[in-house]
Amino acid sequence: MKGSNSNCPELAAFVLALRGTSVTNPMLYLCDNQALLKVVKRLVGEDGKSMLVRAPDADILLQAIEELQKRTAAAAATFLFKVKAH
Repeated sequence: MKGSNSNCPELAAFVLALRGTSVTNPMLYLCDNQALLKVVKRLVGEDGKSMLVRAPDADILLQAIEELQKRTAAAAATFLFKVKAH
């Protein structure tokens, strides 16, 4: 069971946005969840040091990483930005 601090709904929305955008098109993802952006950066950023095995919501994170890898292989730019929404 996911805890109350789970990022699962936000991660699911991110995966759906990735899947809904052609891998040949650039993508700009605006997000108000800093925790989501941090975990994605830790796993796929230049300094990726985290291990997916220990990550909360690892199942959905794996899907996000797979979608990001497809975009990288297709040389499609993907930008994630934090915006204030509250």
